[in-house]
Formats: sequence, structure tokens, C-alpha cells
Amino acid sequence: MKKLLVIALALIAFQTNAQEQNKDSRKGREHKMMQLEPQEMAELQTKKMTLHLDLTEAQQSKIMALNLEQAKERKAFMEQRKAAKEEGKTPTKEDRLKFENKKLDAQIAHKKKMKSILNEEQYKKWETMQEKRAHQRGRLKSKMRHGKRMEEKKMESEMSKD
Repeated sequence: MKKLLVIALALIAFQTNAQEQNKDSRKGREHKMMQLEPQEMAELQTKKMTLHLDLTEAQQSKIMALNLEQAKERKAFMEQRKAAKEEGKTPTKEDRLKFENKKLDAQIAHKKKMKSILNEEQYKKWETMQEKRAHQRGRLKSKMRHGKRMEEKKMESEMSKD
């Protein structure tokens, strides 16, 4: 019986450690991407797209310009968000709604531009890639929300004990 208990505790400790390492590696990747300049981010993204979609030289240059524009906007937004976070400001409901609308408008415009640059086959492949990325981000967000709820429940139960 004691052996089973020790094994169960070891497995729980191992699982917890593995999850922490996974979180750290994700944060590390995000941090590394934030350190890149917009030009570097755009180049990497364009090269990845060239590999996946077999882009021509003309398509590469158009997509590079598009990716550079997006990378600059993303970098500026991250800087704003970081500054607001350091000041302790949290976005209001109106701010979040405004941001979400702006983001969706940008996605629609980006999709139209991509459709004009890519041929039909490439565009279908690109849309499939986008759907996979969105699905992965959705799973990640749900995991993060679930983790926060679990932490909140733990805190509530600890506070009720006192």
C-alpha cells in the first residue's frame, strides 16, 4: 500500500513538473519573439509561408511588405500593453470591445490582401493553416482559463478554511 502511495505521489510530482516546464517554454518563445524587430519577425514569417505555400518571388515581396506592416502594428500594440500593465491600468469593457473590433477589421483586410496575392490553391492552403492556428490558440486559451479557475477555487477553499 505504501509503495502505491509513493508511486502515485511521484507521478503527480512528475506531471506537475512537466506542466511547469511546458508553461516556461511557451513563455520563453513569446519572450524571444517580442525581442525580435518587426523586420526580423516579418522575414521569418515570410520564409515559413514560402516553404508551406511555395510562393513565387513576386508573391514573396508582396507578402513580406504585408507581414512587415502587421509586425510593426503588433510590436506597437505589445509596447502599449506592456506600458499600461506596468502602470497598473486594466482595459475597460469599451477598450476591449474597441480593440476586438479593430483586430477583426484588420483580419478581414489581411484576408482580402492575401486572396489578391495568392492563387486559389495557395489561398486554400493558407486558410487551412490559419484555421489550425486559431484552433491551437483557442485550446491554449481554454487551458489558461481552466488553470485560472482552478487557482481561484484553491484560493477560495483555502480562505474558507481560515
